[in-house]
Amino acid sequence: MPTLRSASKGLQSPNEKPNSDPTTPSKKRSSSGSKETEAVVCLSPVASQSDDAVAKVAKCKIISSPTSSRKRLYGDEPTQKPKWNPKDPVQMKAVKEALHVATVPSNVACRDGEQNRIFDFCKECFEKERAGSLYVCGCPGTGKTLSLQKVKNKLLTWSKEVGYEKPEAVSINCTTLTSTSEIFSKILEKFERTCNGLSPLQQLQRIFSQRQSSPPKMTLIIVDEMDYLITSDRSVLHDLFMLTTLPFSRCILIGIANAIDLADRFLPKLASLNCKPPVITFRAYNKNQIYEVIQERLKGLGYDVFDPLSLEFCARKVAAASGDMRKALAVCRSAVEHLETEIRDSCDLQEFHTVTFDHMDKALSQAFKPKIVDTILSLPLHQQVILYALVNLFNRSKKNSTTVGELNKTYNETWKSIHRNGRTAIGAAEFTNMCQGLSDQGLLRLKQSKEEKSRRITLTVDSSDIAYAFKGHRFIQDCKFLEE
Repeated sequence: MPTLRSASKGLQSPNEKPNSDPTTPSKKRSSSGSKETEAVVCLSPVASQSDDAVAKVAKCKIISSPTSSRKRLYGDEPTQKPKWNPKDPVQMKAVKEALHVATVPSNVACRDGEQNRIFDFCKECFEKERAGSLYVCGCPGTGKTLSLQKVKNKLLTWSKEVGYEKPEAVSINCTTLTSTSEIFSKILEKFERTCNGLSPLQQLQRIFSQRQSSPPKMTLIIVDEMDYLITSDRSVLHDLFMLTTLPFSRCILIGIANAIDLADRFLPKLASLNCKPPVITFRAYNKNQIYEVIQERLKGLGYDVFDPLSLEFCARKVAAASGDMRKALAVCRSAVEHLETEIRDSCDLQEFHTVTFDHMDKALSQAFKPKIVDTILSLPLHQQVILYALVNLFNRSKKNSTTVGELNKTYNETWKSIHRNGRTAIGAAEFTNMCQGLSDQGLLRLKQSKEEKSRRITLTVDSSDIAYAFKGHRFIQDCKFLEE
């Protein structure tokens, strides 16, 4: 869509030479009775007209229509998106719902290649009227389940369009099963057949082994979280895939799991029987794909929620860590909630329009907080101050070890600076016990010595994790780490 600046560049003054050959006639469309086209033609000199004549015509044309709008002269102006109002509860709710992992998007972006491969496999099975199995794998949060649902819907639509009988479709999440063998009962429910004295697996084997009892329709079976079916003897997994090898089987089995080598590790017999399922791998999302998927989810809202820099920061961080789209969505929701909190706690009348880099930084810090931070924050206050004093001592002395006596002295100084109200620090014996407790939790190493105050102490965790844990601590925030 042309902008005012780009359109004005196209209006050359009569005294300037056009970029194109002046002998070449203009190829712009013209229609009798169209004033807009007539104005453009007058502003485009032709070989048969002199520069003065063209200038005169152009000048007269503009003066003769002083009320001509910019739209008539330059075309439609670019429309700006309306600004997001995070103070509007309806808009805020819409944003949170769009970023929720439970919200199914209309389009699974960046997974067209994988979806097409799965669909082509199912399509081939339909056209040849034969059974088949497929294994879909990839790290968590890479769009496997969503893609399979889209493929299933596409397959149902395609079969109707080409005149095939509508297939039966069943989706099973193995985390909901009470036992691994229950999966055969779930599949058997689709055929509505029972035979006394036979187990669900035996009934399925009988159905797919005889022409008279074989189902007339193709059956699509999607088994999610398939790694939950792994047993000590792998019998359930093996029997499940073997259903597609029976003489009159007409089922398409698609298994979904995280492990890339599940078939090689747990189904070696399938390879010996020449029925090992093909594998389609969903790679982790890269930064560009994460950015695109989030934009795709927010596209229907009609306004910009995130500052582009903040969204790019999120995409880079999540892509470098795991490429998990669910993690990226959770971080974005958290950043929106930080903005919401800031608005609620703000007393001034400043306007809030987008999620900024600072909001995203807070959300990412929380999302990728090391587990050791939670351990440190759950410690009693005295042990937290001991860790704080230990890192302070190391930063000041440029050493990586100290003694119990030296640490006790630094602890007392730190405690006085924190508690100016006169609360007493713990004694030497209790201090040693506190250090031993930190050692038992793996936060520091306490060596043996003849004298307690001479025992050497070293950290076993990263000092940056301790610094992060105490960031904003209500008792320690007035003290600073001596990082110089």
